Order: sequence, then C-alpha cells, then structure tokens
Amino acid sequence: MYIDVLVNIKSFGEKIFTYKINKNIENKIKLGCRVEVPLSNRIITGLIINIKNECEFETKEIISIIDDTPILNKELIELGKYMKKTYLCSLISSYESMLPSAIKFNKKNKNIKYETYIEKIKDIEAPTRGEKNILDLFKDNKAIKISEIKNKAILKRLIENNVLKATKTEIYRLNKENIEIRDLNKLTVDQKKAYDKIKKSNKMINLLYGVTGSGKTEVYMHLIKDCINNNKTAIVLVPEISLTTQLIERFRSVFDKIAVLHSSLSEGERYDEWRKINENKVNLAIGTRSAIFAPLTNIGIIIIDEEHEDTYKQENNPRYSAVDIAIKRAEINNAKLLLGSATPSLESYARSKVSKYELITLLKRVNNNKLPKVEIIDMKEEMKNGNSILSNRAIELINDRINKKEQIMILINRRGYSNYIICNECGNVIKCPNCDISLTYHKSNNTLRCHYCGYTKQKPNTCPNCNSKYILLKGIGTEKIEELLKEKFNVKVIRMDKDSTSNKGMHEKIINDFNNCKYDILLGTQMISKGLDFNNVTLVIVLNGDSNLNIPDYKSSEKTFSLLTQVSGRAGRKEKEGIALIQTYNPNHYSIMYAKNHDYEGFFNKEIKIRKQLNYPPFCFLVAIRLLSEDFDLCNKEIDKINKYLKKRLDEKYTILGPSVSLKINNIYKFQLIIKYKNKELLYEVLNEIINYKKNKIKLEIDFNPIRL
Repeated sequence: MYIDVLVNIKSFGEKIFTYKINKNIENKIKLGCRVEVPLSNRIITGLIINIKNECEFETKEIISIIDDTPILNKELIELGKYMKKTYLCSLISSYESMLPSAIKFNKKNKNIKYETYIEKIKDIEAPTRGEKNILDLFKDNKAIKISEIKNKAILKRLIENNVLKATKTEIYRLNKENIEIRDLNKLTVDQKKAYDKIKKSNKMINLLYGVTGSGKTEVYMHLIKDCINNNKTAIVLVPEISLTTQLIERFRSVFDKIAVLHSSLSEGERYDEWRKINENKVNLAIGTRSAIFAPLTNIGIIIIDEEHEDTYKQENNPRYSAVDIAIKRAEINNAKLLLGSATPSLESYARSKVSKYELITLLKRVNNNKLPKVEIIDMKEEMKNGNSILSNRAIELINDRINKKEQIMILINRRGYSNYIICNECGNVIKCPNCDISLTYHKSNNTLRCHYCGYTKQKPNTCPNCNSKYILLKGIGTEKIEELLKEKFNVKVIRMDKDSTSNKGMHEKIINDFNNCKYDILLGTQMISKGLDFNNVTLVIVLNGDSNLNIPDYKSSEKTFSLLTQVSGRAGRKEKEGIALIQTYNPNHYSIMYAKNHDYEGFFNKEIKIRKQLNYPPFCFLVAIRLLSEDFDLCNKEIDKINKYLKKRLDEKYTILGPSVSLKINNIYKFQLIIKYKNKELLYEVLNEIINYKKNKIKLEIDFNPIRL
C-alpha cells in the first residue's frame, strides 16, 4: 500500500510525496489522517490525501501515524481540491481553513480538557471520621468530582486501598445547562405554504425571501427537524457572531445535539465543538462563515440566513465564498440549500427570476403584525435649526417611548467618540503613522486609534504640527452618541460595537440584558441591524442613513437599501406597532425611498437596470488582481506590466478596469486590476500563469467576486 502525503516545506511551499506503508500498520491508515514522514534528513508532518495500491518508483516508508481518527473526511479532502482549482489557492490553506486552530499540520498536541471523577468500589469496616466524611458523599451520587473532595491525603489512601477509583473523563468546555426540549411551534398558514414549497421543490437551491418578522427561522427549524428525523444532518450559517446568541437559544430549545462554531469561542471551545461534529455526536452545526466546513456527513440541508451579507466572503487566503462552498457541499450530499433574507442579494434574486433558484416568499409578518412605519428626516433642513446629530422628530419620539417604557434601538455605523481631530490653526489632521487614515478618538480611555492597523496613542493636548492648543474633535461615533443620550434623556444606554464586545461573552450579555429590559436604548453599529428580535422595541433610529452611499462601490445602493430595511425591521415585531426614523442628507435617493416603502421588488427592478447598463454582477463576474508592497514605485511599475500582459492575452470579451491604488494601510500600498468576465476558460488559463508571478517585496492576490473594489 502507498499513500500520497501533502506536506508544507517552508523553503519550497506545499508538495505531495508518495510513501510506502508497512504491512503491519496498513489497517490503521485512513484518508485524512496526519503522519510523520522522512524527507531528506528531516522528519516532517503531512496529511494523507490519497491511498493507492501501486507506485511506479521506489519510496521511503512513513515513520508514524499521528491521528487515530481522520481530521478531514473524504468529502472535505475533495472539497479542498475544488477550492484550490476554483480560487487558485494552495491545498494547505484550503485544508487549514476547515480546521480549528488547535489542529495544525505540524502540531501534535491535543487541546483536550479532562475532569477527574471519583467512584466508590466497596465499603470498609470501621472507617475513620475523615474516611466516613468522604464515603458519605457517595450515598446519593455515583461519582464525585475530585475537586469537591477536600482531604486529598485520605482520598489518596482510599484510592490506594481500592476503596475508591479515580476516572479521568473528557469534558466539553461549552456545555450548557440542560434545557428542556419543547415541540416545534405550529407553522402559520403562510409559513406552511413556504415550507411545503421548499419540500416539494425539485431545485437544489431555494431562496426564501421573507420580510423582517415573517418567521423564517420557524420554517428553518421545521425543515431541520425533518432532516434529523430522516437520520440526516444540517448546517445553519449566520453572518455575525452577535446573531448566534438568540438563534442558538431558539435552536437549543428544540434540538439537543447541536455544535456551535464561530470565532468568539476560545481555541479549546472551538476544538471541542469541532470534535463533537467529527465524532458524529451532533446532527446540527450552527455558526458563522467557517461553519460551512463542519465535518458532518450525510447532510440533508444547508441554511444560510441573511444570505446577502458580505461576511460570508472570506477576505484572507483562501478567499472563498461560503455560499459557493455550500452549493458544492449540497451537490456532493444531494442536499437542499436554502438561502434566506428579507433583502436578498441582487445576484440571488435575479437567479430566482430566471428559475435557477426556487423562489419562496413570506410577504407578511407573523400574526399579520404591521411592518414599521418609516419616516425620512432631511438633515440639511435640521442643520438649519442647529440639529446636527438628533433631529427634532427623533427627540420627540425618544421622549415618547421613554414615557411609555418601550425600548429604542439607534444605529450609527461608526465607533469611537470622534472620527478625527483637526487643528483649528494649521488645519492638521492627526493621522495614523502606518496608514493614510485619520485616527479615531476614544474618550473612554483618552486614546487615538487606527481602526485598520490597530495603532494606538494617547490623545495629545496640543497639535503635533504647530503646538497649538486649539485642536477640535470632529465627527461622531457610538461613544459620543452614548454620552449625549445619557445627558439629554437620563436613560440607561447600552452600547454594542467592536469595542464594547471585545471581551468574551459580551455579545450574549448585552443582548440578554437588553432583552430583559435592563436598558432603555441599545446603541450600536451595523452588528445590531439584523437578525435580533426584541419584544419591546418600538422605535429604531438610523443616524447617517446615507453613509454607505459615499463609498465608491457599485453595490453602495444595494448595501444602503439592505441596511435600512434590515434595521427598520427590528421595530414593532410583536403586538406594539413600530416606527423607524432614517436621518439622511440624501432623502430622495432611490435606495432610501424604496427602503421607506419596504419595496424590495421596486428597488430590485431599478437597480438591476443600472447594473445591466454598467455591466456589473449579476450580468458578469469579477476578479481582482492585487499587488501589495511597501514600495510604491516598484508596485506601480509591476502592476503596469501585468496590465499590459492581460490586455495582450485576453480578447474583447473581457473588460479590464484599472489599475487603481488604495490608501496606504499598515505601511502597505495596494494596486488593483479588475476583470469583468462571463466565460472563465481563457481567464483561468491566464490567471494560472499570473499566479506564478514572483517578485521580491511584492505580494500577489487573486480575489474572485471581491466584496470591496
């Protein structure tokens, strides 16, 4: 027997070598296990990616097997090869993206937590008082944690005399207290229609377009229940860690074999959850983007909630789309893929329009609750009255809700206290030394921070350029709004942004505290805009509702419509009616007007015409070619060479945009070319030639369907 082993050699990159297997250990060899192998005069670790009976040349034998159980199953081994071909990335990077950080190709130790339990084997005659105290613990308990027994000397003697026995037991770090499992809620008439249509659909990919509060999650749970009843498994993806808190609690109340995978877990917790899946101890995996690689077998359904979100695209190597991976896994498992959203991506909705996807709609809220009334406030007019942050209408509605003891959500998509500091005398703006970006002021610790590279410094008392004392704080962020709300309304405000949720468990704590009405106002960035469900929220206010429109991106209107529609949908989700207030300097922009009227269809029809006219997705695909370097001139010269090469190799069916250069981030300049294409055959041939580009001091990136241009 022979095996092909994938290894990563620092000086050469990844390589695949063939090794011979000693007949004595042939039965222990499994695809997807790690092995130690000889290479030159070294011993290295590699992954078995193929097993075969013959080899045409002489090979060395492996040294040892590291894993008893494969760390990657056959499906994931093949999926890694698909990713390498599709995203032009390495096999190593593909496989490492599937594994928890506790497992590395060259790391043999296992991060497993154990608890020692003590069991009673026999009774003894005439025990001492100390022995009796310990033995009495076993009257009502079969086993006791060793930590609960204080007198370790007597305990040791009882174990040595075979009266007690110590057993080391593996435990999971994320285990929750036992939750009573309830039956599923009965579906409403509309939900049942949607459920039946999905069940009967002969299409693999289904798109569930349901307005906010229409009960998409209940439909998800019924479909998952069917899979589990048929001895199949399921994956549910959510775009944000903040969304997992409420969703997981809902799922835990119905399903008992769940694993959770997201980046907020500690290394040990994530390893435990992954092992539960890998050892077939669960039938449902819930998590963010990387949970698409959960090593489940016999998958019956994959559900991607809020499928329109950018967070499903990985921006680091390998630059995969979780939706693309889900499609591939659904194909392999003959499973259904359900994409759900109140604001589907234009690409998904367009595919449903031409019957590539099955379209299912839920156009009413549960129990016919009304969608919130949306009001648009023109901040140009408010500025004339001296209201630069909160409009008169916002102040009026906040006071009204406080008096009624109803809750409020306020969204501003900037964290910190002030966006920048400027000198009133010389006009100097304090910038990050590593990036072409102004530093953001955080009042809580009196620091200036770069939200790109993490650079931090204490706020100066004078201008670094001219030593003037007249330095001004400009712009607003979540900290400043929090301070204003507390001063103006004397209310309890809780802030939810990257700063306030940096400590473990804070997402869950903030959501639970607000849900239990410990606070009047939840103030946050984009992370509060979707998926959250609070009974008592009747007012949502969006500050700077047009902030996404200022971004030079062909998706800026779509992102604006989606954000405003989603956050507005947090209001009035139960019996009480809700109002959403959108403050903007562009009140007549079509994305804002369609969001005001909850008119997704109207927005789609308007936006799709613009996309067609400009030839942007879904009418083409995009790929970005980037060069990154600290040397501006060298990078500029090299991107020009690649641009000329592309124009020489690609015909008129391909459109090349650029090159362009972005702001310096962390002392790195990024030059970029964009290619629009429909047919990928010639493109992949050319890109495979470019991928071998090597130049000192320059890094090359290829990014298919990038989320930022």
